[in-house]
Amino acid sequence: MANQTTGSKGNEARAAAGQAVDKAREAAGHAGSAAKDIASQAIDKARDAASSVGEMASNAASTVGRKADDYASSAGSGIKSFGDTIREHGPQEGMLGSATKTVADTTKQVGRYLEEEGLSGMMEDMTTLIKRNPIPAILVGLGVGVLLGRLLKATGVHPGAVPLLRSSIHGN
Repeated sequence: MANQTTGSKGNEARAAAGQAVDKAREAAGHAGSAAKDIASQAIDKARDAASSVGEMASNAASTVGRKADDYASSAGSGIKSFGDTIREHGPQEGMLGSATKTVADTTKQVGRYLEEEGLSGMMEDMTTLIKRNPIPAILVGLGVGVLLGRLLKATGVHPGAVPLLRSSIHGN
């Protein structure tokens, strides 16, 4: 009888241990599932935040572009007005009158172009021009670089000093 009691208690202990193991597995499964849900939520939040930052940057760039076009349009209006002033106050007859008329017309055309196209239109036109004439564009770029280098050398400003100047101006 003692063996039967010991045997039944052993079976009960094994059954209880089995139930405990099952409960532990179930709890671990729930914990893993909860961790996956939390990780998924964190990833979704990070995606949303990145998307919001991207939209804000895009909106800021768009606003800056519109402002630049507005300023270019204002500058174009001023240049057109300057062309009218040249025409009114310059000589009207002779060779100087002809030169004045040409300068005034060209100035007004530049002003009208800036006013209508803005900076974005100018950039599109420059891109088209460079695509149509790549070799002359490269040569012009090299020429401008050489001229800037000579200018910096003549003024005594070393090209490597430009970042230093920028940081001292901005206090960095």
